Amino acid sequence: MRAFLTQPLFISIVAMAAFTSASLQAEVLPVAELIVKIPLIKKPTTRPMTVAYVPIHQNYYVADGGLAPMGSEFEAPISKSEIHAYSKDGKYINSAKPGYDNRSIYFNPNTNNLETVTYNISSGAGFSPNTGIYSIDISETGEVLNTSGEVIQFNPAFGDAATMPSYDAENQRYFAKQERSNQVFIIDPKNREKVGEINLDFKTPNVLHDDISDHFIAYTGIKGNELVLLDVDHKAVLVYDLTGKFVAKSELPKDMKLRAQNHYNGTGYANDLLFVYHETEGEYGTYCGFKVVK
Repeated sequence: MRAFLTQPLFISIVAMAAFTSASLQAEVLPVAELIVKIPLIKKPTTRPMTVAYVPIHQNYYVADGGLAPMGSEFEAPISKSEIHAYSKDGKYINSAKPGYDNRSIYFNPNTNNLETVTYNISSGAGFSPNTGIYSIDISETGEVLNTSGEVIQFNPAFGDAATMPSYDAENQRYFAKQERSNQVFIIDPKNREKVGEINLDFKTPNVLHDDISDHFIAYTGIKGNELVLLDVDHKAVLVYDLTGKFVAKSELPKDMKLRAQNHYNGTGYANDLLFVYHETEGEYGTYCGFKVVK
């Protein structure tokens, strides 16, 4: 005997399915949740810049960034910036000096490499050596090494020389925030020109370009909540979709000092956490990882 759903029961099932689907959608936390702290055990060699997470070793990698010294007959123009390895629970492992002015570091699951985007990848400040994207070597046990390999050389599509791009591994593209503006360039590294542009809505959250971390934007990979900005002046995180539409704000602790030596240092998005550098916590500062989208 064939059974039929009565109309009220059918409607209830449809409503329940819709509710379940909605409940599974990502939400922006009104107050960011602190998940991990990485207290630095040595002074940053240049400026505290950014953080990556390598799931193969379950380690965090903290990169300093700073311009190379002028070359001379005694010294090559190689950046003194180091990259430091820490365990998943924030314990120090080691440091190395691959020789790059790191602006963004990230794990690339397409190559299984830790990679760095350097200052002036766009050649916007004139051509200089060691600019582009490079893979950073890691030992089998997770220590960061001094050796590296070239991924791509300089590419003008990235725009501003100081941009701190985020990598979208699924689509193999980058998002690069432009200086003193609401513009984000979309870059396919195979092309020498940007393939798209996103204009972020600053009006709805009531922010100005000089309120936010000027060169940094994070790509989360979470549908509808893909882009994250750090609002330095208001100590908050702003979440956007890929059209530039403002989605929601997540509050950070109001006692944090976010201007890490200047307006744009000490940020990163790794292991689904937004990292900010708290300059006054600990002897050399602490990177705090917050869950913003859940």
